[in-house]
Amino acid sequence: MNTRQELVNAKRIVVKVGTSTLTHSTGKLNFFRIEKLVRELSNLANQGKEIILVTSGAVGAGVDRLGLKEKPTTIPEKQAMAAVGQGILMHMYEKLFGEYGQTVAQVLLTRENSVKHKQYMNSRNALLTLLKMGVIPVINENDAIAVDELKIGDNDTLSATVATLVDADVLIILSDIEGVYTANPQSDPTATLILEIKDITPEIEALAGGAGSKLGTGGMFTKIQAAKIAVNSGVTMVIASGNRDGIVRDILNGKELGTVFPAKEYHLKVRKSWLAFGTRIDGGILVDEGCERAMLEDGSSLLAAGIVAVEGTFDKGNTVRILSSHGREIARGSVNYNAEELQKIIGRSTKDFLEILGTKYYDEVIHRDNMVLMV
Repeated sequence: MNTRQELVNAKRIVVKVGTSTLTHSTGKLNFFRIEKLVRELSNLANQGKEIILVTSGAVGAGVDRLGLKEKPTTIPEKQAMAAVGQGILMHMYEKLFGEYGQTVAQVLLTRENSVKHKQYMNSRNALLTLLKMGVIPVINENDAIAVDELKIGDNDTLSATVATLVDADVLIILSDIEGVYTANPQSDPTATLILEIKDITPEIEALAGGAGSKLGTGGMFTKIQAAKIAVNSGVTMVIASGNRDGIVRDILNGKELGTVFPAKEYHLKVRKSWLAFGTRIDGGILVDEGCERAMLEDGSSLLAAGIVAVEGTFDKGNTVRILSSHGREIARGSVNYNAEELQKIIGRSTKDFLEILGTKYYDEVIHRDNMVLMV
């Protein structure tokens, strides 16, 4: 059975809707489109599906209510707009979902809820309990209190984090574009839609607007990063146009719409999901090809002998990226030595640690039990 057909059996579904889908070109809320989406999600809930909605639009709703001509640029002003808009947005969802017999709950998250394992687990338990009670969680980043260093980053990343939290079957990101194209369709008439992406390669990231690319469509790069989180957590993800009527229903009926990213075959345990996608990344470790093969093919721990360079400043217990010699991220893990110590033992044998450092915490720089492969 192919990935599209497997979506027919999806039980737990996260739908992310962006500002471009929720609003007119004037910036004001598009009630006609919002009502159609709410009706569609309510009908899926009536079929026994578990629905979580991740929504943008709080800042825009606040700007509209206060009659501002454009969005503010400073963090305090954005927070003020979000504080006004969150209530407006939630009242709208509560009213519309209520008309179709559904109960909703507002859940506001920040990165702080994900970087601390206890809060990560508390968020997971709260969301799973709401689903068990038949409630539709409506989630947004808590922009009213979040600042740059606390923000999950964007609602694409937020939706993938939520999908990971609840072990969703599928994440559907509704955008103002049909999916990932072979080139920028706004400037290249030969661009064609890519129906399925099984492996997120550097070339795919470049198509989506990666570093140095001139092909990217605005906002697509963050969606590709969200796909990395989703598929490595066992969640299939679809990017599709929020402007198309019945889009969620059609996707779940197996129709070839948008770009699908099939889930990896394995499901990460909850702790490893947090390690890979919840906690903050504090640095990077570059490894040689032999070390890369040992990790990917044999499931080996990371040893100092295979390290060629260390990036950033981090402490013991922090989470770092493990990069190949070509700069591709191959794993993430909790490191047993700080950056300063690692600089001293790069390329060295474990038996040399005591002489070089004066102590030896572990044989492994990152143990395989504290590591998640990303390819």
